[in-house]
Amino acid sequence: MRHIFLILILTLTISGYAFGECSDTDKKGLEAFDRAWGAASEKGERAALAAIYADDYMGLPAMQNKSAAIDAAMAAAAKNKANPGMADKVSHDNYMITCTPNSAVITHRNVVATKNGTGGKEETFWTRSVHFLEKRGGKWQVVGNAGNGLDEFAILGYMEQDWSNADVKRDASWFEKNFASDYTGISSLTGKVSSKADDVADVKTGKSVTDSADISNMGIRIEGNAAVVTGIYHVKGKDENGKAFDRKLSFTDTFIKRDGRWQVWASQGTPIQ
Repeated sequence: MRHIFLILILTLTISGYAFGECSDTDKKGLEAFDRAWGAASEKGERAALAAIYADDYMGLPAMQNKSAAIDAAMAAAAKNKANPGMADKVSHDNYMITCTPNSAVITHRNVVATKNGTGGKEETFWTRSVHFLEKRGGKWQVVGNAGNGLDEFAILGYMEQDWSNADVKRDASWFEKNFASDYTGISSLTGKVSSKADDVADVKTGKSVTDSADISNMGIRIEGNAAVVTGIYHVKGKDENGKAFDRKLSFTDTFIKRDGRWQVWASQGTPIQ
């Protein structure tokens, strides 16, 4: 699965060059199309789905054709309407989109909150979808679809991306949820050691502003319930005095798996001059 994840990212990177860069308007339109498709499936809107799926649609790995895909969506919607309290809650994020005027590839993560049969306890798991579209008669249609669950490597990779997004948004709830109770951080600027409470408080009350945060050169190693992620973190913004900064850090993040999920256990960064 690790190799599948890396090959997918490589394939999408290469296809970005082959397809040409989509404009922001193109990407927003395709993301809106994808979300409308998800909403139509959730609500069981057969007519809308019939227009979304191409007649020669094929879904992998089950080799599901258009008729079977629509029937499956209708059955799932009917089941959820009959018992809404146990219906899965699905959201989509981390979109990556490439396109030409008449073809497109959309991939995204699916975050699924489901309730198990024992006490109705809610659990979360993640999958990834890759959709292939063609423009026919002036309208986008789905001609192919593939999906898979995320292995531990992909989950950790996405967690790093989520962490970057939380930095930009100053989303303290992400840090409260995903930092281990005994987390330790070492500042890349001062070398100061901080706790989870320190870092969460800084997110809530700090005066610095992060305008953008990007990760590259990411490497992931896993041994049992522990993992180490290394990479380069490029962050731009303004410090607490309003002075602009543009920094690159080489980071090492350590994760531990507790209560069935990965949590950030320690983090350290070194400035790249």
